[in-house]
Amino acid sequence: MPLPKRKMSKSRRNKRRTHQKLSLPSLVECPQCHEMKEPHKICLQCGYYEGREIISVK
Repeated sequence: MPLPKRKMSKSRRNKRRTHQKLSLPSLVECPQCHEMKEPHKICLQCGYYEGREIISVK
């Protein structure tokens, strides 16, 4: 198997890994109950999606 000729420094290795990070999920406000929810998903607090009740929440 091929091996690297030189040791890769920590700085160079970390520069390559800068894009491999987790990002926060995007959130929008529900127009019915004003709770934060993921876009294009049913609101789990009130059960509405696009102004219609999809699931009944107790």
